[in-house]
Amino acid sequence: MIGRTEIPGEQEVRIPMDKGVHGGTLALAPASAGIVLFAHGSGSSRFSARNRFVAEALRGNGVATLLFDLLTETEDRIYENRFDIDLLTRRLLQATQWARREPRLTGLAVGYFGASTGAAAALKAAAALGEEIAAVVSRGGRPDLAAAELGRVRAPTLLIVGGDDDLVIQLNRSAYEQLACAKELAIVPGAGHLFEEPGTLEEVARLASGWFRRYLVERRVTA
Repeated sequence: MIGRTEIPGEQEVRIPMDKGVHGGTLALAPASAGIVLFAHGSGSSRFSARNRFVAEALRGNGVATLLFDLLTETEDRIYENRFDIDLLTRRLLQATQWARREPRLTGLAVGYFGASTGAAAALKAAAALGEEIAAVVSRGGRPDLAAAELGRVRAPTLLIVGGDDDLVIQLNRSAYEQLACAKELAIVPGAGHLFEEPGTLEEVARLASGWFRRYLVERRVTA
């Protein structure tokens, strides 16, 4: 089991959302060329060991990361909130606005990394913001929960699914057909929904790093 990963140089931040303030963890990479906002899945938080593992890999590829809580502790106790994609999307958009105003992040390309229900929120937010979002990666995502918006997504999108996660594979294959942007579907052999099997989360980190390096880092270098 992966324990909590300590991210060097991380800073705790406070992000206004709706009527409250949500905690977040911002970590800059040396000469950051972009920033990826993480939208966690149902029942998770910004302390998700899996997302923190991926975040550390992204930083090693020149990408800053922002992990934050989509729901307050009180909101998360209400099960329905975890699947309220409109609510999660609104919170992600508010976090994106905060990042756009943050002086340390000025000029950085913005990407989204979403897991499970967070992937649906990431895709809906990307559809709303159009070309403002440079890339999206979904890990074990539920893109079916954003089905009505998939055709409007303009950001290059990578869908990562575990090879043993049969139902989610079907949902992602259907979503892949609906996406009209640059896209890729990557199936990780031997992985279940949570990518707990040895080496599978490392493969997620490798795939995500390559995607964001291509569309955030290299795009900025050649722009």
